[in-house]
Amino acid sequence: MKTKHLILAFAMATTCVGCQNQLGIGIKLENMNDSVAPGTDFYQYACGGWMKDNPLKPEYARFGSFDAVAENNREQIKTLIEELAGKKNEKGSVAQKIGDLYTMMMDSTRQNKDGYQPIVADMEAISKLDTREAVLSALNKNQLTGGAHLIATGIGADMMNSKSNLVEIGQGGLSLGLKDYYLNEDSATVKIREAFKVHIVKMFQLIGDDETTATRKMNSVMDIETTMAKSSRSRVELRDPASNYNKMAYAELKSNYQGLNWDEFFEAQFITDLDTLSVGQPEAIKAAIEILSNTPVEQLRDWMQWKLLNSNADVLGDKIYAQDFDFFGRTMSGKQEIQPRWKRSVNAVNSVLGEAVGEMYVKKYFPAENKERMLQLVKNLQTALAERIDQQEWMSKETKERAKDKLSAFHIKIGYPDKWKDYSELNINADKTLYEISKDINMWAMKDEVGRKYKKPVDPDEWFMTPQTVNAYYNPTTNEICFPAGILQYPFFDMSADDAFNYGAIGVVIGHEMTHGFDDQGSQFDKEGNFRNWWAEGDDVKFKEHTKVIVDFFNKIEVLPGLMANGELTQGENAADHGGLMIAYTAFKNATKDNPLPVINGFTPEQRFFLAYAGVWAQNITEENMRQLTTVDPHSLGEWRVNGALPHIDAWYEAFNITEKDPMFIPKSERVDLW
Repeated sequence: MKTKHLILAFAMATTCVGCQNQLGIGIKLENMNDSVAPGTDFYQYACGGWMKDNPLKPEYARFGSFDAVAENNREQIKTLIEELAGKKNEKGSVAQKIGDLYTMMMDSTRQNKDGYQPIVADMEAISKLDTREAVLSALNKNQLTGGAHLIATGIGADMMNSKSNLVEIGQGGLSLGLKDYYLNEDSATVKIREAFKVHIVKMFQLIGDDETTATRKMNSVMDIETTMAKSSRSRVELRDPASNYNKMAYAELKSNYQGLNWDEFFEAQFITDLDTLSVGQPEAIKAAIEILSNTPVEQLRDWMQWKLLNSNADVLGDKIYAQDFDFFGRTMSGKQEIQPRWKRSVNAVNSVLGEAVGEMYVKKYFPAENKERMLQLVKNLQTALAERIDQQEWMSKETKERAKDKLSAFHIKIGYPDKWKDYSELNINADKTLYEISKDINMWAMKDEVGRKYKKPVDPDEWFMTPQTVNAYYNPTTNEICFPAGILQYPFFDMSADDAFNYGAIGVVIGHEMTHGFDDQGSQFDKEGNFRNWWAEGDDVKFKEHTKVIVDFFNKIEVLPGLMANGELTQGENAADHGGLMIAYTAFKNATKDNPLPVINGFTPEQRFFLAYAGVWAQNITEENMRQLTTVDPHSLGEWRVNGALPHIDAWYEAFNITEKDPMFIPKSERVDLW
């Protein structure tokens, strides 16, 4: 099992120490709330002004610093796309594909005229499947055109042989994405589950079913997905790489998991001559086969129709999209309004032709010299992390050397790929309906994935984010850290600000991504990306003892009345926040030791470092989204990435004179001591 760690953060910083005293503060005082003491609620102290001045927009369930940057990026991308859409482009060119897809997404008149009619033929074809064999055959094929299966398939690096790709199968089929929504009995979850049932009925009614038929289909969906949920693993269980990797010969799969025509299953996804694969969650695969073998054919047809309808809700006219938003947007996450059509259209183009759009984006908004500057900054942070490793008393000399060896082997990706994705085989035909185009896109995406990866070596230069993405990640099987161009903007980086600001904001995030190579998951992979215990005997036990402090601390945080944070789910990200702070602070002090920075506007350089860090996580969020993210997201909420992280950093206490009299104070003996 591979895990790419995202942070919703990134990095870049100034390196001209001699220029530092000429640079500005970076901190916008209006973003603060100095009526709150820093030791009482540092998040409110540092970000309260921003939160007051940036009330939650009705189209958002959460709006923060990342979203503000993403909004700016989207405006820039909109301009680039509209330039193409306004021209007559050569048929088959990337420009034609981008322009035509955007134009079709913007054409509400045509979409609403077509309505749900484009999907009718496929829905009727499902309803006419009269045998189990016919249902299962259609289920396999429907994966190509937007339908879904109870068994998910993917191709990625073999974690035991990271230079080679491996076919993987695992749990799937849950429309709500998480088993908890089907099984938990707390009032908030039950409310969502009941609303989901109503939503399914309404969706079927919108394509012509009467209430009785729609209700029957809803019950079929709930029966199948609830049964599947019972054998699905939780988000915490999915974090364990070893238990989610079960490599076997294809013949062994056929022998141990009988009841499914595996040849047809894989051939429908263009995978032939399969020799080995990994079964991610064996119990879920067995449950899926049981469901497909014993559930009445009528119920399977109902579920297939639902998955096809649900996955295409955004291309069947405004009525269906509005109902889809009412549940997934409003009920589940607390959004109040649908995004403007132009934003949804830009998002659609980004999701399909992301690297093509990204190539245009970086040409205009990301100079080549920025990439070189980033590479140098990452090296500075690598040096700081090596220093931090040497200082750890819990780590043996042998492990320290191996850790630094892994650190020096990081594959660093900055800004944009060295080679761009090939879209030549993707056809965007404006004469078709959006639903038909969506099917073509799904077919192309699967062929492209298999063609690039199946029985091919891992491409170390593949990017898992587009250049315009406001995010960053670490991938353990390639031992890489990636920082796309899209996030190189304030409040992550400020060219006019000194190192106190830039190391506190962007520098911490570089350190965060580096630390993922040594968190509870990343630490299990060696410098080559292979799943291997490279720790000296006993050191991994000490590591777990230190990370347990993080888990226990976050488990005690009450996010909302009666809702506790999940320290197990978030331990990797929380450990990376801690590591990022420690590493970036070390790099910051190294960079300024020969030329100390002045006090500006009453703030010391050390105070500005921590204020910059907090500003990265400024946000407003709905209660619904807080509940949703606490359940599914391995990242802690923004407030706790500040108020949960800083009380474990000794330098923060020194910077703001925090004492035992302050509510946020934690005795030194109870603080995390990891990096």
